[in-house]
Amino acid sequence: MNRHDAIILGAGASGLLCAALCAAGGLSALVLDHSRDPARKVRVSGGGRCNLTNARVAPTDYVGQNPHFVKSALARFTPADLLDRVHAAGLETAEEDHGKVFCRQGGQAMAEFLVAQARTAGARILDQTRILDVGRNADPASGRFTVTTPSGPLASACLVVATGGLSWPRLGASDLGYRIAASFGMPVVPTRPGLTPLLAAPDMAPFCRALAGTALPVGIRVPDGPTVHGDLLFTHQGLSGPAVLDASLFWRPGQTMHIDLCPGRNLETLPDDAPRQDVKNALARHLPARLAAELCRRAGLAGMAAALPRKRLLAFLDGLHAFPFTPAAAEGYAKAEVTIGGVDTSGISSKTMESLAVPGLFFIGETLDVTGRLGGFNLHWAFASAHAAAMALTTCRT
Repeated sequence: MNRHDAIILGAGASGLLCAALCAAGGLSALVLDHSRDPARKVRVSGGGRCNLTNARVAPTDYVGQNPHFVKSALARFTPADLLDRVHAAGLETAEEDHGKVFCRQGGQAMAEFLVAQARTAGARILDQTRILDVGRNADPASGRFTVTTPSGPLASACLVVATGGLSWPRLGASDLGYRIAASFGMPVVPTRPGLTPLLAAPDMAPFCRALAGTALPVGIRVPDGPTVHGDLLFTHQGLSGPAVLDASLFWRPGQTMHIDLCPGRNLETLPDDAPRQDVKNALARHLPARLAAELCRRAGLAGMAAALPRKRLLAFLDGLHAFPFTPAAAEGYAKAEVTIGGVDTSGISSKTMESLAVPGLFFIGETLDVTGRLGGFNLHWAFASAHAAAMALTTCRT
């Protein structure tokens, strides 16, 4: 039986960096992946531009049942640590709004960098390899774990599960990591799509369709969650855009979100600023014209601003700072950028990513119940958790 110090399941961002660091530390590292192209998600992330990290990464940018879990790994692998590696390899990066850091050469170059890092360090990558079974080795002296593939069984002293979540199924996403965790008796937090558009309920669907393609900056308040800021985009099916994707991390079915359509603007002076203008045209000074017209139509307001009952007009304007929207559902894993939930971090060491109940078994990246906001936070978590596991794995020799 082929034996390795570490077998890493999944050739995504976390798996490849973990393999590179393990091999650089002197371990025999083997990466197994069912895909033909390693780092497929990295290649298409950020619309192909690859938002690889965020200059302002903080623990508060992540959600999960244990909000403190990410602190150790993030502190020991910062955006600067990642960029030092990337720049040393000749890649260039650019920081854009809200701290987003992109690879100037794009996602394809970033994926090739990760593959090259692993192979140059001495790790082996076996692509197009199906995982038939994972379990404990009957002969621990040959390695604690056995991974069965169509080509036969493989043994390893340590096993790293970096198989990702359920988002982007067209790229081969699966629940393998969750099934592996369950097979070892580890709890898994129920999953749901995250960073996904939200679908309109029947009463709001015509409103959204009429405004499809309209975008504007907003603030969105979700019950029991923070107020998120960014751009909102109306679609034929509901709402999308960065602010909505972020809000989807906190929204739960049945909840009503309140959208500030005019953040930072005082609309109370509108009747006096444009008294002779039709109200929809006066409102169009502050909002996209199509949205202003639809809001006035929906509220039954027409005519000159000064001619409308002032109390009613002011109540309407005040309501634009807390416009209610109750989604029918999240759009689903096909449009989701990440998976919320996953392997319960209560059973994982926050310092090493190792199972507290199964020595030598590690979980990293999106497989864990750790989800970042939009803007490079999830790729950074992939790298930070990979680094944490690799540092611990260098002591996993037998």
